Amino acid sequence: MTVPDVTVVVAVYNTMPYLTACLDSLVGQSLAPGRLEVVVVDDGSTDGGEALLDEYAARHPGLFRVVHQPNSGGPAAPTNRGLDLARGRYVLFLGADDWLGAEALERLVAAADAWGSDVVVPKHVGVNGRLVPQGIFHADAESVGFADSALAWALADTKLFRLDLVRRHGLRRNEGLKVFSDQPFTLEACLRADRVSVLADYDCYFLVLREDRGNVTERASVLDRLRGIAALQQVAAELADPGEELDAIRVRSFAWDVPRLLQDGFLLLDDGLQRRVCAEVGRMIERFGAREVYHRLPVAERLRLELAAAVRPEALRDQIRYEAAHGEPPVVADGWRHYAGYPAFRDARLGLPDELFLLREEPPAVAVPPLNLAQQLWRGVVPEQLRRGLRRHPVWRRLANSVNGGRG
Repeated sequence: MTVPDVTVVVAVYNTMPYLTACLDSLVGQSLAPGRLEVVVVDDGSTDGGEALLDEYAARHPGLFRVVHQPNSGGPAAPTNRGLDLARGRYVLFLGADDWLGAEALERLVAAADAWGSDVVVPKHVGVNGRLVPQGIFHADAESVGFADSALAWALADTKLFRLDLVRRHGLRRNEGLKVFSDQPFTLEACLRADRVSVLADYDCYFLVLREDRGNVTERASVLDRLRGIAALQQVAAELADPGEELDAIRVRSFAWDVPRLLQDGFLLLDDGLQRRVCAEVGRMIERFGAREVYHRLPVAERLRLELAAAVRPEALRDQIRYEAAHGEPPVVADGWRHYAGYPAFRDARLGLPDELFLLREEPPAVAVPPLNLAQQLWRGVVPEQLRRGLRRHPVWRRLANSVNGGRG
């Protein structure tokens, strides 16, 4: 049997009507027949999507392989099952509410073959207000790493992976994670890859924010999210090189993923859950060395992290409300140092170190005394023609000596 170039794995659970656009984008791929297979695992859908999948499989024999299973409670299990069935040289994971550009797979396979890539990051486009960091997509790149690119901000599994890499290292999603199970998988693949590339010259992958906010990540609880973030950081701790590579991955989580859970949504949690969240954040900070990258985080983010680590939910609530009401705080100057003047700054009840609030260090401006006549002459303020005339005058040497310490 001919080995296809690429297997697309789609895990499906109640994604109608978005599923239709997803399947149509696969039918419309520019890859020649036989070069593409699609493995779709229906995880117990009840919205009619299960019947739609069987209809597409019947209409397009040889393209779709459809598997139905009882609901597993998350995307990890159906994705793993689809991965087990994959036969292509490469595998790409596609969200059931997302879609691909018509030439996406052909271009990705060609790039991976030309560059010898183990992972290729395709250009992503957000739909319906979906936030998609664009830092890594400024240009095609044959080889990128965590230390020299924005790869740490692109850790979803929405990429092309060499199936041999996945098989050799036994890469699978952690089925115990209800959300973010793709990120530890992707991070390990990228850290073990000989080459990670970026295809940025074509809009390959369209990520949809559903109008009902029904995306898995949007539905996940805060504790589920924290468990997923911790799993990502555990992979980094085990496999990333200390220094810039590890720091880039830590900054990703502690500048964005964790602090965003300590914003307005935190105020909606009951007191007991707030304390559990704070305690979990504190454990992550200690376990994964977050303070080592605090200097690369904005003051507001590291302040919220530290208030959580101290399990001071009341102070954290005050900080969140202050940011929402006032935005940037006033700047407090103390000698060379300039601090963010949040209410928590030098609050004796909290005892937070000044360094947590430090914005910058600037030496005070030093007043420069005006030049005397001898200095003006010596330093060339006086026009050259006049200086040539003065050199013939006896006073010149005395002026020069006064500037040069008697050396003439």
